[in-house]
This record gives sequence, structure tokens and C-alpha cells, in this order.
Amino acid sequence: MRQLALVALVACGHPAAPRVAPAGGALVSNVLRGDYAGSQACGDCHNAIYQTWAASPMRNMTRDARTAAIRAPFDGATLRVGGDACTVEMQGGARFMRIASPSGDKRFRVTKVVGGRYREDFVGVDVTDAADPVGDPGQGPERVLPMTFVFSSKTWRYKGYSVMVPERPRMSWQGQWSQECIGCHNTLPLVTMLYDDLYGPSLPAYQGKMQDRILPRDKQWAARAIDGTGLAHAIDDEIALLGGAPPRDDSLRATLPAAAVAMEQKLDGGKLVELGIGCEACHNGARQHVAEPAVKPSFAVRSPLVGVAPPPGEAGTRAQWINHTCAKCHTVLFSRYPWTWEGKQRRDREPGGSSITSGEGRDYQLGHCASQMACTTCHDPHLEDPPDKLRALGTPAGNAICTSCHPKYKTDAAVAAHSHHAIGSAGSACIACHMAKKNMGLDYVLDRYHRIGSPDDPARVLGDRPLECALCHADKSVEALVTTMEQWYGKTFDRDQLRALYGPDLSVNAIRATLARGKPHEQAVAIVVLGERKDRADLPALVPMLWHEYPLVRYFAQRALQTITGDPVAIDVGASAADVRAAAEQWLKAATAGR
Repeated sequence: MRQLALVALVACGHPAAPRVAPAGGALVSNVLRGDYAGSQACGDCHNAIYQTWAASPMRNMTRDARTAAIRAPFDGATLRVGGDACTVEMQGGARFMRIASPSGDKRFRVTKVVGGRYREDFVGVDVTDAADPVGDPGQGPERVLPMTFVFSSKTWRYKGYSVMVPERPRMSWQGQWSQECIGCHNTLPLVTMLYDDLYGPSLPAYQGKMQDRILPRDKQWAARAIDGTGLAHAIDDEIALLGGAPPRDDSLRATLPAAAVAMEQKLDGGKLVELGIGCEACHNGARQHVAEPAVKPSFAVRSPLVGVAPPPGEAGTRAQWINHTCAKCHTVLFSRYPWTWEGKQRRDREPGGSSITSGEGRDYQLGHCASQMACTTCHDPHLEDPPDKLRALGTPAGNAICTSCHPKYKTDAAVAAHSHHAIGSAGSACIACHMAKKNMGLDYVLDRYHRIGSPDDPARVLGDRPLECALCHADKSVEALVTTMEQWYGKTFDRDQLRALYGPDLSVNAIRATLARGKPHEQAVAIVVLGERKDRADLPALVPMLWHEYPLVRYFAQRALQTITGDPVAIDVGASAADVRAAAEQWLKAATAGR
């Protein structure tokens, strides 16, 4: 096996930062750029898992378009948003997006593909004026391109409509890849992700901002400088590597803003530790482990310069460190969409859970199990989770995971008494109720909400629509469901608060009332549930969702209508609301003719 020496922490232009000799094979540092060995170094000893991981969606989160296997067909398809049109095409083995716009036509050569589990996004360089668009290096930075290919529907979608944003009047292709997607979709030294935690909320914006600023205070992890001078010198190295402006003095307080600005302005694909998610994106810098195999990598931060501690009162269990690691990226409260679960808002000091996939790492830390159970209990980041395995976790067969910490529910009698559902039924599965399927998935289905809790939690009953019990009991009224919960669990729920959510008559169907009165993410839940019911009587209520203010909701409505009718519902729901409405009303007339 290659033997790689542990690099001393040398600051360019400064005396060497003090090196701490390993004491009994202890890990010294795993956060600085010099602490990282690269994923290939892991393959020598961990070949089987390395090979599996190399083919996984996690590893292939960002790929070089010249060598990547790309599923999206660049076959001349065109997408329109407002007065702009984007066409995908091939030339000389390279992929291009050509944009026709009143503001000026553009042509981009695709340089990178991002994602690959549910969709593919693309990054490219401007070759509008290039005589040789295939070989020309391009002008300006790599841009986030406006078309996304969705695997489940085998269709192109406007990139901006991947998240909860209102309808746009035109396309955008101004976003810089190095300033937007790069931090979570690639591998960077962990220290560069800690600048805001060390400095505070007034640090200039940069790509490394982490999740703790949107966690409740009692869930926040604390980063602190152990050796401020040494840490400042080490961060100076990052600034120099990026080609940024040096700080005005040697203090850490001056260095951190300079580092954030340098990272925002100068970071690019050539200055990553590794393109895509490398082993050390999760396991942290492992150069010392490569040189000394007996020194194991650590999810916990190890450094003589900087420390990270778990929330007050928490022990910092291995599970907590793993969960904190996952939440570095799986923490997103997407875009500026204002609402969260538990009736909260994004701007609240303690916002609720996210309503869309990619926030599950943060959401999980808000629940009751994160101190003892790791994300990896259910998910293997080294491969693509088999769908059958995930489905099984949502059945009574998955209860063994929960009863390992909650042994009082190991018997059938205990489960029946607690759940009030027949043994072996869907309602007797722990996560069916405690991790309800109500988050907007990336392929227009619902994923599990990872804030583990109970459907009779007052914050959920009185703050959110629909009642979580209605996800399975879609035929029930609000009053029937609430009365049953009160009888089973000895609670009382304020009827006036429920009327504020569902309207004055609580005998209304909970799902249909959510569709009519809910916030957009709540409506998306109702849309999927009604689609699964396949009742054609719901078509008139669902069709207006095709021209919803939030285009992402439209795609969920289209899928639901396809499920109910078996018709492709061949409407471009990314078009303007007026155009979609005209086409959708014609479609509804045809779909309901002769009923």
C-alpha cells in the first residue's frame, strides 16, 4: 500500500503551525486541506466497498461531462419559459444547450453533470462566439444551465422549477456553478465549511454555510478556535491557494471574512479536494490513516487548531456525529419558500421541518431518535438503497429497528395496544405513523418526513394540513380523525384552531379540504394522496393545480392525473399559467365527457 506521510500544518509565509505528534496512534488532524488523501488512496485496503461506492449516486453527484455516462437525450428537444427557449443538441460528441432569448442568444457546451439518482442537472461554459465550440475553452465561468432531465417522466423541466419558486417570466442561466452547487456536491476541506460557525451570522455569504444557523439553539453544534493564530495561518493558506486577497492583519477575526470572500469569488472546480462526493467528504481527512492504518478516520473533528462540540447536554455519540455529518448537505430549506412544517415559517428563529427532499438530515436531528440512531441505520451511503429494502422498513418487518431502543413494543400485543391497528397491517408499522410520507420527493411522489414524531403531536395536528392519519385514511373527515385520536390517546385538540385550518365545518374530508385551503406544500400532499385513490370525481378539483402559482406543484398534479386516468396529460405545465389553464380546461372537458 502506498505510504503517504502526514503533512505538517505549514502556513505559507508564516512559521509552521505547531504539529502535535500522535500519542499512541491518535488522530491528529482531519479538517485541513493537507489532511486529505483522496478517495483513490482508500481503494487499496477497502477495495470491495470502494468499487461499490464508485458506482453509487453519492459518488457520482458531480461528473465530468467528457467521461460521464449521461442518461438525458440531447436530441433537439426545446423547452420554453416566457419569451426564452432552450434547445439541447449534440455536436462532435459534445453536448450543448442553445438559448434563444430577446436579451440575446447564447450557446453553452456542457462541462459537468450534477445528480443522477432522480434527475440530471447540467453546468456549462459559454461558447456563443467560438469558431470551434467543441474544443474552445469557453468564455467566463461555468454556468448552471436552464434544463433538467427528470428520469421518472423522461422529460425536460426548467431547472428553476426543481424547487418551490413561483412562476418565472423568463429563464435564467446566470448562476455560477462555483458559487451555488459546489459545496455540497463535491469534496472540500471541512475547515472551509466552518467559517460561518466560527465567525457568526455577519460573515459575508459564501458556499460553505452550514445548517446550524437554522437549527433550534438547543440543537446547534458549536465550533471554536483552539489555536486562533494557528488556525488563521492555516486559513491563510486556503486564501492563497484560491488566489484571494490576504486579510488586513493576522487575526482570525480578519481572516475569516477574507476567506469567505475568496471562496465565493475564486473557488472553482480546479481547487476542490475532489470532484464529486469523495470518501473524505463524509469520513473527513484521512491522510494519517493512509500512512498509519491503525489510526482510524473519525466523523468527529480532530484538530489542534479548531474544535466542534455537540449541543449542550448531548454526549456526542457516534450516531450524532454521523447525523451531523449527513446534515452538512442534507439540510436544505429550499429557496425562499416561506413555509415549513409544524405551522412555522423559514424566517422563524426555530423554523419547522422542510417539506421537500434534501432537508432530511436537518429534520432528523429535530426528532426524538437522533442521539442513538444514525442515518446509516437505514441508509447505506456506499450504494443506492434498494427500493425493496426501503419499502420493507415501512412495514411491520421494519419494526425491529425501532424496538432495539424501545423494547416494550417488541410483542404483538404491545404494538396492537399502542397503534390501535391490527398486527401485520400497515398501521402497525412504526414508521408508517412516526415518519409519515408527506415530503415532496424529487420524482413527484411523497417521501418520508424525517423529523420522527407522532401524528397526534399538537404542533402537527393544529399547525399542519392534512392530519397525518388522513394520509392512509383519506376517506375520513377532520372531525372523525381528531375524535378518534382523542379517544385513543387521551388528548384534546382545539376545534377553533382546526376550523382556522379546514373551514367552519369539520365534517369536511381532510384531504379535499387541504387541497382547497392548504399552503402549496400541503396541497402537494393532498394531490398525491388523491392521485393514489384514483377517484375520477376528484378530477375537477385537481385540474386547477396544473396552473398553480408554484410550478413544482403542477408536476405533482400532472402525475396524479396520469395515475387516475391513465392518460399522458400531454400539457407543458412549465408554460405560463394562462397557457396551461387553457390547455388543462380543454383536457378536463375531454376527460369528463360522457360521465
